[in-house]
Amino acid sequence: MRRRHYGWAVVAALSVVTTVQAAGRAAPNSVIPSQALDSSAPPTTVAALAHNRPVLARHAMVVSDQHLATEVGLKILKEGGNAIDAAVAVGYAQAVVNPCCGNIGGGGFMVIHLANGRTVFLDFREKAPLKATPTLYQNAKGQVVPGLSTQTFLAVGVPGTVLGLDTALRKYGTMTRQQVMAPAIRLARKGFVLQQGDVNVLNTRVKDFAKHPNVAAIFLNHGKPYVAGQTLRQPQLARTLELISRDGSRAFYRGSIARSIVAASRSHRGILSMKDLAEYTVQWARPVECRYHGYTIMSDPPPSSGGVTICEILQIIKPYPFAKWGYGSVNSIHYLVEAERRAFADRNTYLGDPAFVHNPIGQLLSAQHAAKLRAGIRADAATPSAQIKGSLGPYEGTDTTDYSIVDRHGNAVGVTFTINYLFGLGQIAGDTGFFLNNEMDDFTSKPGVPNSFGLVQGRANQIEPGKRPLSSMAPTIVLRGKRVFMVTGSPGGSTIISTTLESFLNVVDFGMNVQQAVNAPRVHEQWYPDVVFMEPGLISPSVERRLQAMGYRFKVVKSWGADEAIVINPRTHLLEGANDRRRPAGLAAGD
Repeated sequence: MRRRHYGWAVVAALSVVTTVQAAGRAAPNSVIPSQALDSSAPPTTVAALAHNRPVLARHAMVVSDQHLATEVGLKILKEGGNAIDAAVAVGYAQAVVNPCCGNIGGGGFMVIHLANGRTVFLDFREKAPLKATPTLYQNAKGQVVPGLSTQTFLAVGVPGTVLGLDTALRKYGTMTRQQVMAPAIRLARKGFVLQQGDVNVLNTRVKDFAKHPNVAAIFLNHGKPYVAGQTLRQPQLARTLELISRDGSRAFYRGSIARSIVAASRSHRGILSMKDLAEYTVQWARPVECRYHGYTIMSDPPPSSGGVTICEILQIIKPYPFAKWGYGSVNSIHYLVEAERRAFADRNTYLGDPAFVHNPIGQLLSAQHAAKLRAGIRADAATPSAQIKGSLGPYEGTDTTDYSIVDRHGNAVGVTFTINYLFGLGQIAGDTGFFLNNEMDDFTSKPGVPNSFGLVQGRANQIEPGKRPLSSMAPTIVLRGKRVFMVTGSPGGSTIISTTLESFLNVVDFGMNVQQAVNAPRVHEQWYPDVVFMEPGLISPSVERRLQAMGYRFKVVKSWGADEAIVINPRTHLLEGANDRRRPAGLAAGD
């Protein structure tokens, strides 16, 4: 019988007891260079998920992967701000207390469900500089030059976060910019005490920090790595935030901050210009929408691929009895992986910045298309990725942070923003105090050549001046009827899609509470490479043997992502918040 609501007796059906250790890694040039995870995270067993319980609240909830940022958001809500005010405050606080991933040097997406029932999407993704070309990262022979798209100033896209947060606040917030930015400025100037989880992330790039004096002066302690218990102060970032607080986004895009960014780019053979910054824009759009077993999923449209790919996977698996099969079973893994394989092939072939390419979303999410893809799935065998192509025919041209907030009024916000790698480019422009992104690697450097996430992408996502790179970010709001049921999302590059999808499926199909749902081991398949990534403990040895006999190849990855989710329990009407175990420095807190 399908668990339509919200189950608590979950993990009796889970199949194996295996210790899962969260691992810390920077992961440049790996297949899944996702958000760094903390080796200090406590071990988790699948059986132990039965004892996981979310944080409960009656009125409001904030969940993020850094406890001080969560506390900032909750304070804003208690002072009378709404979810949008809190989201902006958390965003700026993340730039201070989570410098690897929270940012003002990158960009992202925001999904807002308003208390009046309307849901909107804000795109503040980075843009390619106006001097960018499709062959920017290729040599004279047409070969992609390793490192150009990740380790040089050519990797820096025009940042969008500051204008994005300012735009959301002006349109839907109730507080002033000075009010919502004050906590971040205070944290930057006075500093905050580092926990072991914070130190583990900082230590992933200590050698890179040491290469640049302006970075080492902030993120090394007199030339040595920080240790837990020491205080990190960022007076330069405080001055930058004060300028933005006083003068708004103009300070960032036309003033001294912009001049510092451009000067640093020029001195390192980059191509950013003052015109790039002055002409940067954000845009409002309608979210991608689909339905699954009585729930409405509202997520990101292009230039994010997240919402489209999640919805395409859900359309493919909709007829299958996942609740009956159970978490970690042969059938649930087989059919989920095959759906992911096909949806990622479409994602990598057709999707791109809608200002430059036509995105065939209606076709990709149609029932007919799902039925066609479903018909190609064999019940007894894996499909080799080489046999899967973009399923509409040839294309014809025409580690990140996530947080979730629900307020007492019924507004809900999901935000994912990023600078790509941990600490992005690993460099700071002059005395601005914030890391610049290396987000240009999300473009197709050359069709058919994988990027650092292993994604093999096509011409729809080629580099063009002023274009936004395709993303996997997927802050997602799920409705049950007209009411918010769930807010979910994750960092993690291409794994964002599977992480966000699986947190939802774990609740609605496998009956988990939200803490179990975000803590449970995960699976990921992205078309190429032709391998299934999984976390330890997802499946039993016997299930693994059966799947291998069907043709699957598995690669165990200790951990990825950091899902920060909220569910509003339809029975109790309580808000239930869950910080992912993979980020023990995070916090779910409510009122």
